[in-house]
Amino acid sequence: MADLKQFAEQLVNLTVKEVNDLATILKDEYGIEPAAAAVVVAAGGGDAGAAEEQTEFTVVLKDAGASKLAVVKAVKELTGLGLKEAKDLVDGAPSNIKEGVTKAEAEGLKKSLEEAGAVVELK
Repeated sequence: MADLKQFAEQLVNLTVKEVNDLATILKDEYGIEPAAAAVVVAAGGGDAGAAEEQTEFTVVLKDAGASKLAVVKAVKELTGLGLKEAKDLVDGAPSNIKEGVTKAEAEGLKKSLEEAGAVVELK
């Protein structure tokens, strides 16, 4: 399923020229008419904001929640920090856990931290 999600993200991030090239390939090599390809364009490329989609994210720990120890352990494991540094980071919430990471990495970090009981935000 992850491969399909990655493929969908690639489709959504195509430029107008790439969409036109894709439509040509679909028509010439697979017999799919451009009108059908326009549905693909409308589904993914119709939004002007999609071309300027955010590529770098900051994972922000908003609150450690009820299980602070589990969150400290998760932060230590995910960031490679020492125990004291991870504890200081959690105690200082809201604080940035990682900056300039990809969407997939940010979502993975968020999921791991939320499973530990933290409140996390992506910016």
